[in-house]
Amino acid sequence: MRFFKVILLSSLFLFSNTALWANRQVVPISELQPTPEQQQTANVIVKVIEKYHYKEAALDDAMSKMILDRYFDALDPNRSFFRARDIVRFSLYQDKLDDYLKNARIEPAFEIFRLYRKRVAEAVAHAQKLVDKAFDFTVDESYRFERDEEPWPQTRTELQEIWRKRVKNDFLNLRLMDKKDDEIRKTLSERYKRLLSRVEQFDANDVFQTFINAYTLSLEPHTSYMSPSTSENFDISMRLSLEGIGAVLKDEDGFTVVQKTVIGGPAEQSDLLHSGDRIVGVGQGLEGEIIDIVGWRLQDVVEQIRGPKGSVVRLDILPKGTETGSKRKTITLVRNKIKLEEQAAKSYIIEDLDGMKGMRIGVVEVPTFYRDFAAEARGDEDFRSTTRDVRNLLGDLKQQGVNGIVIDLRENGGGSLSEATELTGLFIDSGPVVQIKDAFGKIEIEQDPDQTIAYEGPLAVLVDRNSASASEIFAGAIQDYKRGIVIGEPTFGKGTVQTLVDLGRFVPGRKKDLGRLRLTMAQFFRINGGSTQHRGVVPDIQFPMAKYSEDFGERSLENALPWAQIRPANFVTKGKWAVPHLIDNHMSRVEHDPGFEMLVDREKRFQALDKRTETSLLESRRRSEWDDREQEQLVHKNRFRASQGLQAIKSIDQEDMDVDVDDKESEATQRIELNEAARILTDSIRMQAPRAVMR
Repeated sequence: MRFFKVILLSSLFLFSNTALWANRQVVPISELQPTPEQQQTANVIVKVIEKYHYKEAALDDAMSKMILDRYFDALDPNRSFFRARDIVRFSLYQDKLDDYLKNARIEPAFEIFRLYRKRVAEAVAHAQKLVDKAFDFTVDESYRFERDEEPWPQTRTELQEIWRKRVKNDFLNLRLMDKKDDEIRKTLSERYKRLLSRVEQFDANDVFQTFINAYTLSLEPHTSYMSPSTSENFDISMRLSLEGIGAVLKDEDGFTVVQKTVIGGPAEQSDLLHSGDRIVGVGQGLEGEIIDIVGWRLQDVVEQIRGPKGSVVRLDILPKGTETGSKRKTITLVRNKIKLEEQAAKSYIIEDLDGMKGMRIGVVEVPTFYRDFAAEARGDEDFRSTTRDVRNLLGDLKQQGVNGIVIDLRENGGGSLSEATELTGLFIDSGPVVQIKDAFGKIEIEQDPDQTIAYEGPLAVLVDRNSASASEIFAGAIQDYKRGIVIGEPTFGKGTVQTLVDLGRFVPGRKKDLGRLRLTMAQFFRINGGSTQHRGVVPDIQFPMAKYSEDFGERSLENALPWAQIRPANFVTKGKWAVPHLIDNHMSRVEHDPGFEMLVDREKRFQALDKRTETSLLESRRRSEWDDREQEQLVHKNRFRASQGLQAIKSIDQEDMDVDVDDKESEATQRIELNEAARILTDSIRMQAPRAVMR
């Protein structure tokens, strides 16, 4: 039986469990027990996964060990609460959780959580005592802040030493930001109280959801369970007009991290907030006190950040690539609704660049694959869609006599499958676009629905590590047909299809909500037979930063489905590219280009910081390291600014910059990759026949 209908593709939910919780009270430990509804839900989930999940994975002893390990990781990812003896105590479930789940028994999850809550209370009590003590920051010692690969602490003394260094590090971080000691103690005391409060407010549904997701994540990263309350809040967040800053947030070790900014939102338009930035403080209005939100529940942070259109929110952020003790940057954003018009495709022309004399290259930015399904369902003939908008833009660019066109898919996380298919059809006459294989082995082929061609001229597709899902389908098809050159970085690598399954439908006569399962039930394959999963689309010409994206996207996710291959579809290529010569020209240009040097330097710094697992607690060394990094970054930034005719800056601190000048730098930075894509396309045009203006 096939009851799933795939409509939308996306690499990310807009809110990943960020719906707002009502104010909650401490949940008595006696109430942390499994309910009959949860037992029934567990039974349904196991059966649905066994029958419909794309991956064939037996629920056996090996899976049982993975589930137990992931449950511990979910509760205590930094190994700062449980002791080794706790892990040994629960190892009796190592080869039994599969049997428990098959019999709809989930008591072990609650037994483990009850002890976890006790351990958190013990750790916080110890941390509160440490806050009031004096620390000596002239002692040369270090704190390991990444402990997920470390052994579990053997003794209470070892665990307390971990917390001594953690509190000392938290204290030093605030000290480096010129906070007074009394203010620091107050901030940290509140932070640790919130940590305990957060755990004490977990109810039975939260425990169940966490445990079941330890099971689903043992299959692959994109299958997950949403409890009834999470499902309801998710629906609310999807229905409401989004008023806020337009950012997708996640919780990462107590920090609120920006996963992505939403095209058309205040954050994206301001260019002040970016993927990887950590929000550490929130203030309301121009004068409101900025409150430290480190350790807050993600739901509570979202509640502080969202607000009515026109209102002001101020955020303290730690930019991506900076340590937790670095200087905070305060940004001001005006909340607004995210408009479809801001997410729509746009076009413009690049000309008069070095090496492009006499050439005009059109650019079409496609931020997302959108389609107004509601207007289409109403029968509106002029409903809005990516393909319709791009068709019009292509017509305008042809009238302006462009020599070639670049389709810019950077930061495009996906969207409508039908739009990815139809957009491809604007550049080919006919043929298959993507293959979809479901859990039963059936393969469906999505075809170009329109035999007309909107644009036949030279084409390039610009992608980056955040181009995902529908973007990968389009880029992969253009590459397979040899219809255009794909340029940039290997894409995200999300080649699987998910659907939301209402679990109550599997229980006849059931009136009570059992929640929903986000289930991976199919995989995309390119027309050449290879999957977009894991590897993504590898560009024909890769930018120098590409080597730093090897551990990004699907490739970085634990237990991600591997790359796979099926039989190619029946298709005929549309062109041929002399790529080696284009690569040589590209490399000679970027080897000493100040813009690419700055981008590569930035990636090196990000990677170096990402690999660090510990930091010095010697104040003088921390300040020196901080100053050295800022100076190195300043040198590269000013070299790039000089190449763009912009004045040098004296400090990396955003507040020291002139706003207009900084806007120009931001625009110039965005154009580094795009201008090079235009030059590459120019090279390819000149290598071919002298076709000055395209049809």
